[in-house]
Amino acid sequence: MPSALAIFAHPDDIEFVAAGTLLQLQARGWKIHYLNLCTGHGGSVQMDAPTTRATRLAEAQRAAEILGATFYPPISDDLELMYSVPLLKKVASVVRTARPDIVLTHSPSDYMEDHQNASRLAVTAAFAHGIPNFECDPPAEAYFHDVTVYHAMPHGLCDPLRKKIHAGLYVNTTDVHAQKREALAAHVSQKHWLDVSQGMDSYLVSMDEVSRRVGKLSGVFEYAEGWRRHLHLGLSSQAIDPLNEVLGDSAIINSDYEAWLDS
Repeated sequence: MPSALAIFAHPDDIEFVAAGTLLQLQARGWKIHYLNLCTGHGGSVQMDAPTTRATRLAEAQRAAEILGATFYPPISDDLELMYSVPLLKKVASVVRTARPDIVLTHSPSDYMEDHQNASRLAVTAAFAHGIPNFECDPPAEAYFHDVTVYHAMPHGLCDPLRKKIHAGLYVNTTDVHAQKREALAAHVSQKHWLDVSQGMDSYLVSMDEVSRRVGKLSGVFEYAEGWRRHLHLGLSSQAIDPLNEVLGDSAIINSDYEAWLDS
C-alpha cells in the first residue's frame, strides 16, 4: 500500500495546510501518517508548559484519529526544534518506519524558525531513507523505493520578506474540507491562543479563508492546498510527480510556475 507522511512543526499545522491532501490520497487507497515535531508547549497563555504539552498531545492524537492517520509523538519543545544530528536521527527513524512514497512538509522559507527547521529535517530524513549507514534513533531499516517531497504554502502565502508565493500544484480539497475542519477543531486550546497571539479571530474561520484563497489561486477549485515539489535528486531515481499522477482531476498544475522552472 503506498503511503504519505506529513512532517510539520506544531499541533494544528497539518490541519491548516496539508490535511486535505492527505485525505484525498487516503480516498485513493493510500495509508497516511501524521507527525508534529514540536509539543506545542508554547501555545497557551492560560496553561503552564506541562499542562499545555499534555493538552496539545491529546488534541493532536484526536485530530489524527479523525483523519484516519497513524500518529507519531513529537520530539522537541517549541522554539527548540533545531537542525541537529540527534533530532535528524529521530525524524529519519519515523520516515523509515512509515516508508512513505510522499513526504509533505513546510515551505523551506516561512515566517518562523520551527517551520523552516521542520522542513530541513524532513528533507534530510527523506534523503537518508535509503542510506543504511546513517543510523537513526530508534534504529529502523532503510528502504529503497522512490520518495517525493512536497512543500506546503507558507503562512500568509508569502515568504518572511513578504514575497508572494505561488504553488506548482494545487490540490482540490473542497469535498474533504468538512473533515479537515473537524480535525482542526480538535485543537480546542488553540482558539484562545491564536486570538491573543496572532489576532486570527477564529482559527477555523482563518483556515477556511486561507483554503479559499488558495482555491482562488488555482483558478478552478473552491478550496485547495498548494504544493511545491522538491528537486528529486537523492530522493528518487527520476523527476516523478506522484501527487499529480494519483489525484487526477483533483489536482492541477500551475503551468506558469512550471514554465518558469523550465525557462
